[in-house]
Parts: sequence; structure tokens; C-alpha cells
Amino acid sequence: MKIYTKKGDSGTTQLLGGKRVSKSHLRIEAYGTVDELNSYIGLLRDQDIDQKSIEMLLIIQDRLFTVGSLLALENPDSKIKLPNLNESDVTILEQKMDEMNEELEDMKSFVLPGGHPFVSFCHIARCICRRAERVTTLLPEETVQFELILKYLNRLSDYLFVLSRFITKLTDSKEIPWQPKI
Repeated sequence: MKIYTKKGDSGTTQLLGGKRVSKSHLRIEAYGTVDELNSYIGLLRDQDIDQKSIEMLLIIQDRLFTVGSLLALENPDSKIKLPNLNESDVTILEQKMDEMNEELEDMKSFVLPGGHPFVSFCHIARCICRRAERVTTLLPEETVQFELILKYLNRLSDYLFVLSRFITKLTDSKEIPWQPKI
């Protein structure tokens, strides 16, 4: 099987269901940003972090492929069979955040991103996730599982922030509080 089809040479691509749209179409931007996030989470997963986090990041990558496929579906009434996102996918993010938070000191201020490359990767992934969420909000509400996708992306960005703090602790790095200069 060849990976190239030459059909996109004119600046268009095909949604699930067959409709061709511009590569600048909002739906392409949404699932493209989710794909970018998924790739960055893969980079984070490749770091020397704890096994439990790696396993959770693999679950997240699977769920992001589901999100991307749902966003690529042109017609919510389509007969195309796709995996679903579930409320339990959001719940597991919340549970993992609660588990990590039990080991962390309370936050007393915003923290500056950084302190260790692994922590920085978390923050970059968090920012990409927020962008994916913002772009997705611009899609029609008839998008398959629209509300749940937004909820998942919102919770995932929170998870990535807590993971950054957790990795700060694991790597014995310093968390630098933001002290605004007023």
C-alpha cells in the first residue's frame, strides 16, 4: 500500500464519509491539533518517567485517536462505525489527578513552566491541548460527541498540568512560583 495518493496536492483532503474540504477547514484544524497533541504526548511518554504515567499516557493516546476520528466525521448521522469516547474516559483522568495530587503540596500560586525537560514537555502538551479545545469549540454542536470531546480535552489539559507538577516532584526539580511584578 502506498502512503501517498496525490489527491491532496491541490490543498484539499477528505473527511470520513468522503467529502473533500480545504486543508484549512476548521474540522481539519481541530483534528490536526489533536494529532499534534497526540504526537507530543508520545514524546513525553518516551522520556524516563514512571511506569504508571507511561501507561496512562498510552491510554490517553488511544483516546486522542478516538477524538480525532470523531472530529474527522463529516456527518453525525453517518453509518461509519467509530469507537466512542465515554464518560469513564473523563473519570479516569480525574482519578489519576486525585492520586497524583495526594502526593503534591498544595498550590499557593501559579507556577512558571519548566524546571526540567520532562516538565516542560508536559506544559507544551498542555498548551497544545488547550488549543485543540479552543478550535473544537468552533465546530458545529452537531459534531459527534461534541460535549464529551470538549469535556475530555478540558480535563486532559488539567491532567497534563498535574502531571507536570508530579514529574517535578519525581525528578526532584524546583517548582518556581509566579510572582507578578506590579
